[in-house]
Amino acid sequence: MTLQELLFAMAEEEYGHFQAKLIPTVDPALILGVRMPKLRALAKEISGSAEAEDFLIALPHIYFEENQLHAALIERLRDYTACLAATERFLPFVDIWATCDCLSPKVFGKNRDALLPEIRRWMSSDKTYTVRFAMKLLMTWYLDESFFPECLAWVAAVGSEDYYVKMMAAWFFATALAKQYATALPYLEQERLSIWVHNKTIQKAVESHRITPEQKIYLRSLRKK
Repeated sequence: MTLQELLFAMAEEEYGHFQAKLIPTVDPALILGVRMPKLRALAKEISGSAEAEDFLIALPHIYFEENQLHAALIERLRDYTACLAATERFLPFVDIWATCDCLSPKVFGKNRDALLPEIRRWMSSDKTYTVRFAMKLLMTWYLDESFFPECLAWVAAVGSEDYYVKMMAAWFFATALAKQYATALPYLEQERLSIWVHNKTIQKAVESHRITPEQKIYLRSLRKK
């Protein structure tokens, strides 16, 4: 049985209908309805096999779940160089937020210095989900012990009007407010973000339990009309 045939066998029709509502930019006929835990379990089972290696090279895929499985297989790569190469091959084919956001290789977090030039390069891409992926990496790995203030400027400088890029920028800055409040706050006070990102950042921040009630009151006062 091929991997595609296996995915068909694992599919749940009703779950596929549910997924289609969450990712309306994807043709429903291309969503099989396989739950992510099952895809991760499959990735664990076949990781390192010749079948998995062939699958990682066989791009583009047809079905949504094939891309999700691809992301799960990349996540399991333990060698940084191999993981980076596999990510580079895959990114041009990532065309929805769900696949972009589930791609989070753990080995990247262990190679943060080496990863930064790649993030800068991805952020200058003309592909929506390559830029979103780069922002997500900054949010995941560089807002805690590896924080550096310039990462905020990098995200603020992205001028894309694409909804999915702007949403990630707002998510990034809301997380930055939760983790690096004093450094992130001036981006709102000095109006260094677009109006949409500015207001969406505040919305997401005040919804967070990591922001204090006092901070939420002040952030609401910074909303722009």
